[in-house]
Amino acid sequence: MNRSRLILASTLMCSLLCACSATAQAGSGDKPGALPPTQSEPVPAPANTAEHEALRGLRAAMEDALNKRDLDALLTNVDDNVVFTTMNGDVARGKEGIRKYFTRMMEGPDKVVTSITAHFVPDALSVFYGPDVAVAVGKTNDHYVLTSGRELDIHARWTATLVKKEGRWLVGAFHYSTNVFKNPVLDLQRKYLVMAGVGGGLLLGVLGFIIGRRKGRRTG
Repeated sequence: MNRSRLILASTLMCSLLCACSATAQAGSGDKPGALPPTQSEPVPAPANTAEHEALRGLRAAMEDALNKRDLDALLTNVDDNVVFTTMNGDVARGKEGIRKYFTRMMEGPDKVVTSITAHFVPDALSVFYGPDVAVAVGKTNDHYVLTSGRELDIHARWTATLVKKEGRWLVGAFHYSTNVFKNPVLDLQRKYLVMAGVGGGLLLGVLGFIIGRRKGRRTG
């Protein structure tokens, strides 16, 4: 009996020691030299950091070229098969198509715009579809000076498809749009319509008054 009790007591003691050891290891971490619970593990650098920096450089170069009206610098950063959908619904294809569009809008005899100041702000980091294709989405606050002298501030949205060729990121497609129900151009049109309506009403009132007086003289 004494021997059985001794074996049972030894077994209980071993179980208790094992449990204490396991608890101590769980509290201190499985890996030797682990950081205390009050400290956080180092955060790894995000994937494609270098590519995101390259895309930021491309955005800055395009913005600078557009604001300076440096078309040659702008075209060096687009793909040969680029497709540019403009805010007014035109579609320019290829570098030559973009050159013709900008010449017509800003340099030709019937040009509409004197200058543009744009600031492109992405919503978030570009999304990569493989190592050579990325899509960026964002907004822009544009200031237009028209040939008439009028100035407009337009808040627009843009989507850019970027392609990497021979180690360089280029613009493969760019889509520009604005709110068709609320924008400065529509506000300007509404203002002119109101002015035309008021002017027309005044003119009709004056004509009615003159005609009424003439009729009154004849009947008198």
